[in-house]
Amino acid sequence: MTGGAPRRPVLVVGLTGGIGSGKSTVAARFAALGVPVIDADRVAREVVEPGQPALGEVAQAFGGGVLGADGALDRAALRARVFADPRERRRLEAIVHPRVRERLRAGLARLEAPYAVVEIQLLIESGQRDLVDRVLVVEASEPVRVARATARDGTDPAQVRQIVAAQASAEQRRAAAHDVITNEGTLEALEAAVRALHERYRELAAARTEADLPRGARE
Repeated sequence: MTGGAPRRPVLVVGLTGGIGSGKSTVAARFAALGVPVIDADRVAREVVEPGQPALGEVAQAFGGGVLGADGALDRAALRARVFADPRERRRLEAIVHPRVRERLRAGLARLEAPYAVVEIQLLIESGQRDLVDRVLVVEASEPVRVARATARDGTDPAQVRQIVAAQASAEQRRAAAHDVITNEGTLEALEAAVRALHERYRELAAARTEADLPRGARE
């Protein structure tokens, strides 16, 4: 860390990948190994729940049409709107992202573990690289991703492609990545890749902890 910022207490791995890449499956495999996993998308949903200040700001910015009859956010309506217009997407991000960052930082500060994984779909696009120590990218070809997202969410393939186009490219993600998992094979191959990274991250976390100890404590 530079610039006088406090050192994070655990090694933080930022897990990212485009829609349909399978990053949530990877996150689940890390969690099964006992690794703390924080889902930024879940945090983003929490900050716009009824009663949260961000929901009122979203309604004011985008109109009542993005709210359901129960006063909760109509995510499908909002998603269709923001992914059709980059300016609208940036407006939404300006409301939601600062609150998500604050909660992520607070959650990480409470952890006691060798390392943690933060699943952030828009890690590269949203400029949140400073939240993590390493970047793990899960990738798959666009046809595979579109097919997965369509089958999973029932989303129209054209809208999925629109979302893909709005996200970082594979080249941009690879340029930011320390580690890459290509997720187009079997679940067994994916699990093996995660286990290998798990051991690597434990080694890196142990080395960092050792480096942080006073000299006398290491002797």
